[in-house]
Amino acid sequence: MLSAFAVLLCSTALLAWLNERFLRIPTTVGVTLAAALASTALIVLDALGLGVGLRDGLESVLQRLDFTDFVLNGILSILLFAGALGLDARRVLRQRVGILTLAVVGTLISTVLIGLGSWGVFTALGVGIPLLWALLFGALISPTDPVAILDLLGRARVPERLRHLIAGESLFNDGIGVVVFVVLGAALGLGGEHDVEPTVAGVAGIFLREAVGGMLFGLALGALVQFLCRTIDGHVVEVILTLAMVVGGYSAAVSLGLSGPLTMVVAGLVMSAGKDTAFHGETRHHVEGFWETLDQVLNILLFAFIGFDVLLADSTPTLLLAGLFVVAVTLAARLVSVGVPMALVRRREHYGPWTTRLLTWGGLRGGIAISLALGLPDVPERRAVVTATYVVVLFSIAVQGLTVGPVIRRAVEAAPAAGAPTLDETSR
Repeated sequence: MLSAFAVLLCSTALLAWLNERFLRIPTTVGVTLAAALASTALIVLDALGLGVGLRDGLESVLQRLDFTDFVLNGILSILLFAGALGLDARRVLRQRVGILTLAVVGTLISTVLIGLGSWGVFTALGVGIPLLWALLFGALISPTDPVAILDLLGRARVPERLRHLIAGESLFNDGIGVVVFVVLGAALGLGGEHDVEPTVAGVAGIFLREAVGGMLFGLALGALVQFLCRTIDGHVVEVILTLAMVVGGYSAAVSLGLSGPLTMVVAGLVMSAGKDTAFHGETRHHVEGFWETLDQVLNILLFAFIGFDVLLADSTPTLLLAGLFVVAVTLAARLVSVGVPMALVRRREHYGPWTTRLLTWGGLRGGIAISLALGLPDVPERRAVVTATYVVVLFSIAVQGLTVGPVIRRAVEAAPAAGAPTLDETSR
């Protein structure tokens, strides 16, 4: 296991250096594309009989690491907590209506639309998976990843209000998407101890326990660790306290049948709200610096892993074609699932019409989708779901990730010309 992680780390470091030295595109996008291209080259060389054992060696490394375990039971808790800690909790609270409406209503709409659309695509191409499996795919592909887009938002000098809307929606829809995935998985009999009859009461019970229970648990964890940090002034111990809360709290939430992702998001926001009183003097800079650095390093590793993991994709030309059609379905569903909630909150929250377009094209998919897909049991439907997930995620990172910068700049420049309220205007 250690040797496999060492190979991933060294490969990621080399790709990150090459990107920073020559390409200078956002690191997460750059390392993903470089790793995917390297994986594709190994596949082609192996097909031509020119391989020298590199493909087999890399596949062995990836299988030992186990992407699903690496993400869901490893770094996800850290990434979500660090992302929430880096936000201004007071601003998130002021924008809570818009953020939660997008995260909850938008994710549910997206799940249904992608599920129906992908079911139609698979059926038309003769793949034929049950509708409930298509909805399961809709749930795992609906959450957006804040990592790559936030770097671009910073470079384009997007106002904090819009940055917090995008980051807040993404953090919460990660949690909501996983909860919906668990609920649908339970209805399909894939949830182990969470299996229930697919009734309204059974589904609602799991959703409430996972989502509401997870957020309440996160609130309690954050308040406890914030109190403990206020009683001391030592950045090393305070880093250990927050790290223990993240690792131990996530594990405890999962064991209790609660949503680990939502637990971490709420705990991070509680800690963010109490930074001024919990961390004294230079301690705050040490703690924030630790979590910011850890967040960036693990994000780069995650996206490199996504690129390398192309080697493990078991697909066919028909499934790849279906994946390309599903990309269009996913983009259309994202437009609707963002547009409907924004129509509900735009007047109250003072968002301009450009916000929907930016949220649509900036809704990148990432590691959570792939980890959930790869964690599915070995059943006939798995192959189609995994292929479609890879195609959507790689398109999202490669095409949307490389072109969203100009979209951001045009959106910000168009705002004053349209006579819309400024993006920095606080909610009333």
